[in-house]
Amino acid sequence: MMNMRSRLRSDRPSHPRLGIALMTISLALAWGCSTAQDRLGVAIDNQPPPVFVTEDAGGDADASDFVNYCPSNKCPPGWTTCPTSLFPCDVNLLSDVNNCGACGSTCPPGLNEKFSCDNGACKMACEKHLDCDGIVDNGCEISPVDDKNCGACGKECKDPDKRCVYQGQWGNSPTDCGCPDGKASCDASGQCYDLKADDTNCGACGTQCDPTNGGKPALANAKYGCGDGKCGALKCTGRFANCDGNVENGCETSIVADDNCGSCGVVCPAGTACRIDSATSQPMCACPTGLTYCQNHCEGDVCFGSCVDLTTDYANCGACGAYCSYLNGTPRTCNFGSCEMRCREGQADCNNSQSDGCEVNTNSDPHNCGGCGQVCDAVAGQACVAGRCVVEPCDQDAGELAR
Repeated sequence: MMNMRSRLRSDRPSHPRLGIALMTISLALAWGCSTAQDRLGVAIDNQPPPVFVTEDAGGDADASDFVNYCPSNKCPPGWTTCPTSLFPCDVNLLSDVNNCGACGSTCPPGLNEKFSCDNGACKMACEKHLDCDGIVDNGCEISPVDDKNCGACGKECKDPDKRCVYQGQWGNSPTDCGCPDGKASCDASGQCYDLKADDTNCGACGTQCDPTNGGKPALANAKYGCGDGKCGALKCTGRFANCDGNVENGCETSIVADDNCGSCGVVCPAGTACRIDSATSQPMCACPTGLTYCQNHCEGDVCFGSCVDLTTDYANCGACGAYCSYLNGTPRTCNFGSCEMRCREGQADCNNSQSDGCEVNTNSDPHNCGGCGQVCDAVAGQACVAGRCVVEPCDQDAGELAR
């Protein structure tokens, strides 16, 4: 596609024959679509035809400096027409993962890696794993918790007591040699265990606590476990807490209550109630002003849900459970409590019917190039690329009147 960084010249008379030739093709210039004059800001009546001059041309150019552009059916560099194409020149070989560098040349899906098409070549990017041998065929072959390549190729954890482990949440945090203070790596999983609180590694790796603490009487909503690195500590189960401090009656208080929401003494503000947040499985005071609590499911007497904005939440649009589903492959969004179809960039609903969604590809369709009804020159077979009708410099004799 030609660079249209040209400027209009109408401040001087044009060459007579050049002006006539330009007048005959003015409707096809500047992307060559039917609305060329509107987009160029050139009135049809009582105005000279537009003439394009390259930006680096001198201020006093003669007719030989003017560049005329005509509709083109030739694909711009990097673009082509493949056997699977719906329109001419609708495939970008430089970025299409299904036609990368050539029609039908597909980049692999990847397992621990992601492939993209970069300048016509499939490029690999690792996700968590590492590519330390530089061989694309075996992908990103190194585990994130590899002792010889811990977080980076060649970074070795030589101390057997400081293996390569996740420094935070297991599987979703950076890795390094050894655990943070107070934690230890007790197996090959790459996880760090809290030796002060973990019932299976209490005080030291492998020290497992007896939940009955040697056969002591059972306590309500409680068990014995690891506390401060020692077994035998009272630990509440379920969603209960020992709010009265009396060990004898176990964990007597529900923390899914308006006056003890999440922990002892947390009182929910007026207008809210204690509910379980589905995202965290923890009690919360629901919901702040402007949000509505939508219940998802219940487990016995305990129900789970989340606070949502019914005016914008596509899964709860206008009411809990009112889901704005896809419509013929087109996503719908929630706007002021109503589901609306929103076309992706490069797509349009040109027939004003939601029954077929956003049915037009405005990036490639020469009948709707860049927008509904913007038509490229069908007689010239003009292609539409990236939402623009393709042009090229006119033949020197194009539009030239016979002498």
